[in-house]
Amino acid sequence: MGQLFLLCIITIAVAGIVMSLILLLKNEPIRGKKVSLRNFIVLFLVYGTIIVAFGCLYMALELSGFSVLTEDKRKVGGSVFHLIEDTLYFSAVTMLSVGYGDITPLGIGRPIAMVQALIGYVLPAAFVVTTVIYHERRTD
Repeated sequence: MGQLFLLCIITIAVAGIVMSLILLLKNEPIRGKKVSLRNFIVLFLVYGTIIVAFGCLYMALELSGFSVLTEDKRKVGGSVFHLIEDTLYFSAVTMLSVGYGDITPLGIGRPIAMVQALIGYVLPAAFVVTTVIYHERRTD
């Protein structure tokens, strides 16, 4: 039963990541404006959703027995609240800055962190490109 629950968490996290990226790519600026507050709110929500989704993914893998993160060469964890704190912190730092090195990924966590860092770098470019494309479509 526990494994099924963790599989559901992983599935929901991956679906959240995909849907957030689709939302960002389909977000159209308000008519007559190149950039609006709504666009920045959508970008902020996409970043937040992806950070939480990857945090849930790391946490689900840790709870299912895969050691994906270490802190000072020790396995992360302790209480559930400390695990949540560590996974969300690692997710945010990986997404926004590629990390500080205080918490490092192991095993399957490495390619997951690389994908997350890549998404973190691509999101601002995707935001700018979609804004420019939608603006050029309106001026034609």
